[in-house]
Amino acid sequence: MLKEFKDFAFKGNMVDLAVGVIIGGAFGKVVTSIVNDLIMSPIGALLGKVNFTDRFIALDGKQYETLQKAKEAGAATFNYGSFITTMLDFLIVAFVIFLVVKQLYRFRKKDEAPAVPTTKTCPHCISDVPIKATRCKFCTAELEAGETGKSAPA
Repeated sequence: MLKEFKDFAFKGNMVDLAVGVIIGGAFGKVVTSIVNDLIMSPIGALLGKVNFTDRFIALDGKQYETLQKAKEAGAATFNYGSFITTMLDFLIVAFVIFLVVKQLYRFRKKDEAPAVPTTKTCPHCISDVPIKATRCKFCTAELEAGETGKSAPA
């Protein structure tokens, strides 16, 4: 049983998952810092320093200065401001992650070598055949070495 656990815990996929979770947690802190420290400040300044978290409706019909005072009084509240703040945070985080992932894919595409063609097109029947073929498997026409035609994606 101990051997089975060792095999399970130290498989390549499990270790990769653990590394991914750890890197994801660290990346989450970076994204949260970008949102809170760099993006929310200018947005707050543009909106006139509005604090949405203090927007609420007291369900007992009374007026309270702050959400904290309403909670201290024991009033049930409808906290629409917290929801707006959470949605704004989500949209900003999603946009920042989108930009980061887009850049990562851009860098990854530069590193990848161009795809080597694996097929060529028979000039007689317009079928795709393996690049090394000397005869078309569909129409049996002989193919010259120079007949490459289009290539299939790798």
